Amino acid sequence: MTSKIEQLLTLMANLRAPEKGCPWDIKQTHKSLLPYLVEESYEVVDAIESNDLENLQEELGDLLFQVVFHAQLANEKEAFDFDDVVAGITAKMLRRHPHVFPDGSLASFGSQTQLSESEIAEQWLTIKQQEKSLKKQSLKDGLLDSVHAKMPPMKRAVKLQKKAAKVGFDWPDVKPVFAKIREELDELEEAIDEQDEAHIQEELGDLLFVMANLARHVKQDPEQAVSLTNQKFCRRFARIETLLQEQGKELDACDLEELDKYWDQAKLEGL
Repeated sequence: MTSKIEQLLTLMANLRAPEKGCPWDIKQTHKSLLPYLVEESYEVVDAIESNDLENLQEELGDLLFQVVFHAQLANEKEAFDFDDVVAGITAKMLRRHPHVFPDGSLASFGSQTQLSESEIAEQWLTIKQQEKSLKKQSLKDGLLDSVHAKMPPMKRAVKLQKKAAKVGFDWPDVKPVFAKIREELDELEEAIDEQDEAHIQEELGDLLFVMANLARHVKQDPEQAVSLTNQKFCRRFARIETLLQEQGKELDACDLEELDKYWDQAKLEGL
C-alpha cells in the first residue's frame, strides 16, 4: 500500500505526463510557478494569524503541492527529486542540532546535551558559517550577497541589516534609530515639496528601510506587523460599511468627517 506522499508524487508526475497529463501543468516552469509559491506562502501566514487550524491544514497542503511541483520539474531535468529535497533538509537539521542528535543521526536522539537558548543560537550560527566555508565562494562574493534579492522587501531589509550588524555596522540601541527616522521624514517632506518623483521614491525607500531597522531593534517582524494592521483596517472598514448600511447610507455619499466618526466607533468597539 502506497503512502500518502507517494500518492501525491504519482499524481504530480501524472499531471506532467506528456500528452496524457494536464495541459496547464505541462507548460509550467520554475519561473512561471513563482507567483503561486508566494501566494500560497502568504495564505499559510494568513491562516496562522487568523488562528484558523482547519484552513491551515488546507493551505499547508497547497504549499506542499508547490514544493512537489518544483521537485517534479527538477526531476524531469535530472537535477534532483523530492527524495533529495527531503534528504537534504533532514541532513541539514541533524547537522545543525548536535545538542539533540550528538552523532548526527536520528538514532542518537535521547542523549542530548543541555544548552541555553543563547548557546543554541550561537551554535546554530557557527555551524551555518562552517557550512558556508565549505562551499565554493567567488572572489566577488560580499557579506550581503547571500541575502536573496527575491525575498519580500521588508524581510530582506531586516536580513541585510542583521548581516551588517554581525560585523559591527549597527546602532548600539534604539534611540539613534528614532533620530534617523525623524531625519528621513524631513528629507521625504522636502522631496514632496520639490515634487520630484524619483527623489520621493528614494526618500520613501530610505524611511521604510529605517522602519525595518526599528522593527529589528525592538525584535518585531515588520511584515507580520503590517499584516496585522491590514487585518485590523479591514475589520474596522467593514464595520463602517455595516453602520452605514444600517442607516441606509451609501459609502461614497459620506464625507471624511462622517467616516472618521464611524471609524472611531469601530475602535471603541474593540475592532
